[in-house]
Amino acid sequence: MTQKTLVTELSFVKRFGAAEQEILTSEALDFLTDLIIRFSDTRNKLLADRDIWQKKIDDGELPDFISETSSIRDGEWKIQNIPADLRDRRVEITGPVERKMVINALNANVKVFMADFEDSLAPAWDKVIEGQINLRDAVNGTISYVNDQGKQYQLRSDPAVLIARVRGLHLPEKHVLYQAEPIAGGLFDFALYFYHNYKQLLAKGSGPYFYLPKIQSYHEAQWWSDVFSFTEDRFDLPRGTIKATVLIETLPAVFQMDEILYHLRYHIVGLNCGRWDYIFSYIKTLKNHSDRVLPDRQSVTMDQPFLSAYSRLLIKTCHKRGAFAMGGMAAFIPSKDIERNNWVLDKVQADKELEARNGHDGTWIAHPGLADTVMEVFDKVLAERQNQLDIFREGDAPITAAQLLEPCPGDRTEEGMRANIRVAIQYIEAWISGNGCVPIYGLMEDAATAEISRTSIWQWIHHEKSLSNGKKITKSLFRQMLAEEMEVIKQEVGETRFSLGRFDDAAKLMERITTQDELIDFLTLPGYQLLD
Repeated sequence: MTQKTLVTELSFVKRFGAAEQEILTSEALDFLTDLIIRFSDTRNKLLADRDIWQKKIDDGELPDFISETSSIRDGEWKIQNIPADLRDRRVEITGPVERKMVINALNANVKVFMADFEDSLAPAWDKVIEGQINLRDAVNGTISYVNDQGKQYQLRSDPAVLIARVRGLHLPEKHVLYQAEPIAGGLFDFALYFYHNYKQLLAKGSGPYFYLPKIQSYHEAQWWSDVFSFTEDRFDLPRGTIKATVLIETLPAVFQMDEILYHLRYHIVGLNCGRWDYIFSYIKTLKNHSDRVLPDRQSVTMDQPFLSAYSRLLIKTCHKRGAFAMGGMAAFIPSKDIERNNWVLDKVQADKELEARNGHDGTWIAHPGLADTVMEVFDKVLAERQNQLDIFREGDAPITAAQLLEPCPGDRTEEGMRANIRVAIQYIEAWISGNGCVPIYGLMEDAATAEISRTSIWQWIHHEKSLSNGKKITKSLFRQMLAEEMEVIKQEVGETRFSLGRFDDAAKLMERITTQDELIDFLTLPGYQLLD
């Protein structure tokens, strides 16, 4: 690979083709370089702080609310204004930044499209660059796509509001180096999307809006606030022009929601229940606590006490501060089989009715085919209102740390363990092949599902748990099941697809990260080494 060194102090591991030249202009790179120079050292410290905090939990402490920030939690303050086009977010669709998906998502019967550079995108270099081009074209209203059969896709006249989700703090962009080290993927995504689109977005009456994932502390929220404020000053924009919604999808963050809102108060508009990643974070954070081992992931539903407490606390906290409380993901895919499809729609409807009744202002779907069903649920609850900021849950008893950490009952079954293996392998195989958004067994999966699957098994092995049929969960049992489930996958996908795919690479990665003594934080980090 050829490196291209620019006056920006950044070096690029890939050659610049036509696509790169469209996006990586000298002005955009000057801005990116400013961000990298100013904010990289603090990012590195924040990542080191995560490790220090986690070591305390590994050694026996439990997460808790922070005593020294009680004045923020007890204070009577609110976030700054919410822009007009973000006040009604009753249904949001999410998906990667691929061209056809961007058009279909913006055209769906939804209020917002979250265009994802994170968990539903495998960040191969060409995917990341093309994603920036796709979003720029969408903002300009010029995006179109023609498939192999000649079918044309074009943007409707009143598309959904666009929000970009950047990569989390931990994820690097390995194709761009600063001082011989990969830069922060999130800063790369943010800088290019902002630079190429902010003028057009503001001219349309919208703005540069972002989703921030995987935040673990209010210090990380403060870092993003500093990034946003620096950007606004650099481009002579009023404070609060950039708006963000933060995903509460890590266990440490649920204890700091007030603080996160406060430190981002000029830029934040809401928090989101990123519930699948939250389950993953619960396992990962409490990995050394044998009394907090989760059962089969199919048992870990939103009516489990620790998840119900998380959802209700998020709503109460957000609405007290004038911020939106967004609900979680419905990952189901509509089915062509009428009976199965009715079952899917009933499950989704019940889930979304619970969220709406609890006071969520809106919710997520992963497929346009669910939009009408979910829109109807929120239309019924909201009536003439745009949101539920008037729902304060004043009758709720205070939610305690013990409730947020409550152990979750349920069986660990052989069927559940085998399902975890099959889902994780198929997702990892797709991801390292460049596809981060994958339909598996009727669900649209992103990285969170594979993370739950592999960390559950790691924790079961680590604590020498047994399955409900009495079998002890060991590394050798896992390896035996892995070999057997690879054969099942081969039968399901067919010999040709299996041999042409990267299933062996996926199995090797799954085996390594599930049986090693130290639990790795994110499978996407070693997975990224297998991506171009």
